[in-house]
Amino acid sequence: MKRALIVIDVQNEYFTGNMKIEYPPVGVTLPNITRAMDAAQAAGIPVVVVQHDAPEQSPIFAKGSQAWQVHEEVAKRPSSHFINKTYASVFTGTDLGQWIADNGIDTLTIVGYMTHNCDASTIYEASHKGLSVEFLSDATGSPSYENAAGKASAEEIHRVFSTVFHSGFAAVASTDAWLAAVDEGKALERDNIYLSVQRTLK
Repeated sequence: MKRALIVIDVQNEYFTGNMKIEYPPVGVTLPNITRAMDAAQAAGIPVVVVQHDAPEQSPIFAKGSQAWQVHEEVAKRPSSHFINKTYASVFTGTDLGQWIADNGIDTLTIVGYMTHNCDASTIYEASHKGLSVEFLSDATGSPSYENAAGKASAEEIHRVFSTVFHSGFAAVASTDAWLAAVDEGKALERDNIYLSVQRTLK
């Protein structure tokens, strides 16, 4: 097993901009993101920092704006690779796939934002590419949504996506559990679709 920590879109937009993360709160998730980065650095796990770019006139992630900037707590920490992206998945239109191949990576640990969007897109694509994926549920998060299809709280979105991820796409765990797994050189275990459904029928 060779891990890489993928730090997705930890940008000011989610803290002080128009897309504030609500659940888990950033007071919890940001310290866990930086803990994971520090532990990865100490363990020799490469860290990939990702920044989302939008056009300068965009209401969110406008390139060059303060909201677009990577949060200072992430920016001040070392990384092995830096990626700018314009799509939800970190794979799309970037060199992540080639970087993974070049570095012999077989396991991606996902932290950052948002659980249901860029994290989800990256998790699904990584899984389809045959990579193992880990998702740190207390180092990621969501805002609430409302549109013509319905309304969902940040807690609902984060919880439901985390549950779906753990059914086979990714091993979902706390930062503490991941740190212990790193110390022990072990992989985190994911569940499967069959058992995830069967437990609801009892």
